[in-house]
Amino acid sequence: METHLFLAFFCAWICLSVPMELCIAADSIRMDRSISDGEVLVSSGQSFELGFFSPGTGSSKNRYLGIWYKNTPQTVVWVANRNIPITDSYGVLTIINNGGLVLLNQTRSAIWSSELPWVLENPIAQLLDTGNLVLWDNGSGISKSYIWQSFDHPSDTMLPGMKVGWNLKTGLQRNLTSWRSDDDPSPGDFSYRIDISILPSIVLGAGSSIKICSGPWNGHKFNGVHVLNNSVYNSIFVANKDEVYVLYETTSNEVLTRVTLNHLGSVQRLVLNQGSSEWDVTYPSPSDVCENYGHCGANGICRIGKSQICECLTGFTPKSQEEWDTFNASGGCIRRTPLDCQEDGFVKVTRVKLPHLIYVHVYMVVSPRECEALCSNNCSCTAYAYTNINGSSGCLMWSGDLIDIREWTSETGEDIYIRSNNPELESNTLKKKKKLVIIIVISTFSGILALGLAVWFISLKKRKIATDQESKEENIELPLFDMATIATATDNFSNTNRIGGGGFGSVYKGRLSAGLEVAVKRLSKNLAQGVQEFKNEVDLIAKLQHKNLVRLLGCCVQGEERILLYEYMPNKSLDYFIFDQNRRALLAWGISSGYMSPEYVIDGHYSVKSDVFSFGVLLLVIVSGKKNRGFSHPDHHHNLLGHTWLLWDQNKALEIMDACLEDSCVTSQMLRCIQGGLLCVQSLPAERPATSSVILMLGNEGATLPQPKHPGFFTERSSLETDTMSGKIELCSENAVTISMLNGR
Repeated sequence: METHLFLAFFCAWICLSVPMELCIAADSIRMDRSISDGEVLVSSGQSFELGFFSPGTGSSKNRYLGIWYKNTPQTVVWVANRNIPITDSYGVLTIINNGGLVLLNQTRSAIWSSELPWVLENPIAQLLDTGNLVLWDNGSGISKSYIWQSFDHPSDTMLPGMKVGWNLKTGLQRNLTSWRSDDDPSPGDFSYRIDISILPSIVLGAGSSIKICSGPWNGHKFNGVHVLNNSVYNSIFVANKDEVYVLYETTSNEVLTRVTLNHLGSVQRLVLNQGSSEWDVTYPSPSDVCENYGHCGANGICRIGKSQICECLTGFTPKSQEEWDTFNASGGCIRRTPLDCQEDGFVKVTRVKLPHLIYVHVYMVVSPRECEALCSNNCSCTAYAYTNINGSSGCLMWSGDLIDIREWTSETGEDIYIRSNNPELESNTLKKKKKLVIIIVISTFSGILALGLAVWFISLKKRKIATDQESKEENIELPLFDMATIATATDNFSNTNRIGGGGFGSVYKGRLSAGLEVAVKRLSKNLAQGVQEFKNEVDLIAKLQHKNLVRLLGCCVQGEERILLYEYMPNKSLDYFIFDQNRRALLAWGISSGYMSPEYVIDGHYSVKSDVFSFGVLLLVIVSGKKNRGFSHPDHHHNLLGHTWLLWDQNKALEIMDACLEDSCVTSQMLRCIQGGLLCVQSLPAERPATSSVILMLGNEGATLPQPKHPGFFTERSSLETDTMSGKIELCSENAVTISMLNGR
C-alpha cells in the first residue's frame, strides 16, 4: 500500500515539474519541440490527430506524416510526404530556424517541408479542430493569420471549410488528387478541380484527359450538376476578382461529412452518424453512364431511361453504324448533309447539360434574338445557348463538334439551339408529326380496348344475373320515357330529323322539353331478333362509362316499340370525316367504332383479341379512306379486308392507300400500317398480335413483323348481296352511335 502511494505522489510531482503539454496530448508545437514517430498532436476538440502512420491493412511498412479522424484512425484525410515515404520509424516533424515545418528521416535529411514567404520570429504549428494544420507567427505583432496551412495543399479529401479552386492573386490552385492505391498515398491518376479557362466548371480529370465535366457556372448554379437538398451540409461557390472556389459547410453537429476522391476515380460524399464507426456513401460520382465525359461521342446526346441511351442530334447520323449497333457510341455522329450557311435554321433541344466549353465564344448580350443573330451570321457557329453568365445575360456560341451533351430533367438543365439545314428541319417536323400520328392511333386503340374490356367485364357479370325479363328491367337504372314524349321530341319521327339507320332500325335527332338534344334509336318492329337486341344493348351500354363512348340516357318500352335515347354528339361520327375528301384532315380522334370480330358475330365469344380485330379494321379504313361494308371491286366480291389482303399477297399493298396521303406518306411507314392492320384482322384470334405487340409494331421501325394470314370474313359475297348492302345500309350517321350489324364490318 505504501509503495502505491509513493508512485502516485511521484507521478504527480513529475507532472507539476514539467510543462503541461508533455503530460497530455498537445495540439501544437514550437521551435523547442518536435513530434517523433509514435507521438501525436490532438486537436483541441478531440476531433483530429496528426502523426505517423502506415497505409492499408498492414502490408506496407512505409511511414507517412498525416492527419486522421481521432475516432476512426483508419480514415486519413491529409498526407504530407506523399511522394517520399520514410522507410523506418525514425521520422521527426520539427520547426527549423526560418520558422518552417520540416519532416526529417533517420539521417536528418529533409524529405518534406512547408514553403514560407519570409522568416518567422516565433512560429507555432497547430492542428485545428477542422482538421487543418496551420503555421502562424506569434511574435509578428499583427493579428493571428496563417502563413501556411494544409488546407491549401489538399490530398484526396475535402473537409468542411476547405476550398477547392483558385487564388487568383497568388496563382495558388487547390485540387484533390487521388491516392495511387489503397496502400500507396502517392498522387494517383485522378484529380478534382475547378476549370476557369473560359467559364468556371467542375472537372474530374483522369491524367491529361477528362472523366467528368459539369456545365458552366451561371451565377447561381452549375449547369448539369445534381443539387441535393439535405440537412447535413451547404455547398458554397465563390467567383470574384480575387478567388474562384467551391467549399461546403456542415449544418449538423450530429453528423461528420467529407468528400473523397478514391483511387478508382470516383468522387464520394460520405457521412458518419454520431455513435457509428462506419462511413456511409450518400452520393457517388459518376452516378450513371451519362456522367462520363463524351459518352455518346461528338454530336451525340445521352438520355438515361431510354433503351438506346445514345442518340445523334438532329441533322446527324452515327459515324459508324456498326459500332452503334454494338452499343459503342464513342465514335460519335457526323452531319447527314453539309450546312450552306444561308438557309440554315436552328433546332431547339431543351433541358440539357450544355456541351463542353471547347471551341466556344462568350458574348454579353441582352436578348435571345441577339444571340441567335450572332450565331446565324457566323457560318462557323454550330450551336448557341442564351444563358446567365455570372448573373448577367450572355450568349455562348460553339464552333466545331458538340461534345458531352446529356438530357437533364432537373432545374439545372439549359436549352441549346443546334444549327441545322432546312431539309433536316423539315425531317424533324415530320418526325414530330409521326409521333403525333402514333399517339393518335394508340389513343384510338386504347379507347377500343377500354370498350372491349368493359364489355368483357360486363359479360362476366351478366352470367350471374337472372335471365328473366322482369329481373333485367329492375336492374336497369335508366329513366323510362313514354312514347308521347319521344314522338314530340322527334316531330313524330319526321324524316327531316332522321340522321342515320342500320340493320335494326333508324336514328333520329330529337329535342326534349328541357332543351336537351338526344339521338333516338328506334328498333325495327319487323326484326325477329329486335327485342333480344334491345335487351342486350340496354343491359350492356347502361353499365358502360367511358369518355370515348356515347352515353345512354334512357329507353322506352311500350307495346312493340323498343327505343333507346343516347346523348347527341354534335361533332358527328368517324365516317362523317374519314370518308370525305375535305374533312379527313379535321379528325379529332375522339371517336371509336364497333367493328365486330368473326368469333363474336358467329359464336358470341368476346375477348381482348376482338378489340385487336376492331382496331385493325379501323387502321385499314383510315389508310384506305374506304368503308369496309359496302366496299365493291369489279374483279371480286370481297370486302375491304379481303381486298387489302389480296393486294398484300400480290405485293401491291400501296394501291389501297388513300390518294390524299400520297404527297405526305413515307412508304415504309405506310406498308407497316397496312401490314399491322392485316395482322390485327386475321381470322383466328390466336394469330392476332397482343395489344403490346401492336403498339411496338407501329412505334418501332426496327421491329420485324410476321406475314399476315387471310383476314376474318374472307369469303366472296354474291353481287346481289353486295348491291343490297350498298343500297339499303346507311353508315353516314351524323351522330356517334354504335349501330350493330350481323355481318363483320
